[in-house]
Formats: sequence, structure tokens, C-alpha cells
Amino acid sequence: MASTFSDGQNSASQNHDGSLKGNPKEVVNQDGFSIPVYDFEGFKPILFPDDDITYVINFWATWCKPCVEEIPDFLRLSEKLAGQKISFIYVSLDFRRNLESGVIPFIKARGMKEGVVMLHDPDADKWIGQVSEAWSGAIPATLILRGDKKEFFESKLHYTELKSIVQSFLYL
Repeated sequence: MASTFSDGQNSASQNHDGSLKGNPKEVVNQDGFSIPVYDFEGFKPILFPDDDITYVINFWATWCKPCVEEIPDFLRLSEKLAGQKISFIYVSLDFRRNLESGVIPFIKARGMKEGVVMLHDPDADKWIGQVSEAWSGAIPATLILRGDKKEFFESKLHYTELKSIVQSFLYL
């Protein structure tokens, strides 16, 4: 189910070099991967862009079967839309202690070369509603946004549905 909403807060989600804004608590480098680890306050600026880029922010975890099943569709669409004004951000909600032993091997095995971050903030009741008032906290969950237009989905998205939704943002 999707919810569309508008929010007056703005700050760009990306720096000029394409890296994500926000303030990670740490950055873990392993096996050629560099994964920023955020608490919610450090992650929050990513949710309020003021540019003309479409952001697809997918909340997932390695232990979540529907999350794992939808990742190939997100990667496929990301490849198809390469060169367009779109950014895919894969927000792992795994436990921090599993980053090196679980998350990094998982993303390496699936070819998730960029856009992976970890959100490690145990007070989920405090921040889930700030991502979307429609979010119960279940995953997978995806927030798609561009400017003031935002849609939230608390379900597994299949390729055709994801493509259609994303295209509605690209051609505003």
C-alpha cells in the first residue's frame, strides 16, 4: 500500500560528488566496500532532498525473506535507469554486530556495488513515523521521493510495479 505526502523540510540528499549527505557515526571498510553506519539523526538529511533527483530508499535486512527476494528487481531497475537522475539507497536494518560477518558478504554476493548504508538506531519507535506516518515498522519498506512528492510502500515490490512507480517520479 502506498501513501503520498508532502513535507516542507528540505536539504539536499547528495553532496556535489554524489555521496550521500547525512552524518554517519562510522564508516566500515571491508572487502572493497565502504558502508556508512548512521543513527537516525545522522540519516535524516537523506530523507529531505531539495534537488531534482528521484530517490528510491529501500529498507531491508538480510534475514527478511521478502526483502532478499525483491533486491534483484531493485538492482535490475537501477541498471536499466543508469545515467538518469535517480539514486537507489539500500538501507540495511540488520544488527550492527552483523555488518562485517553478514551484511557485507551478502551485498558482495549479490553485486550491490553502491548505495548500501546501515541504519543502526535501536529506538525505532522514535524514528519510524518520521520516515512515513504510514509505516508500522515492517520490512521490506520503500520510500520514493523527488522534491515534495513522496510515496511510501510497506510491502515487497515486484519489478513491473517498481518500474511504473519510479517512472511516475522521473517524468514529473
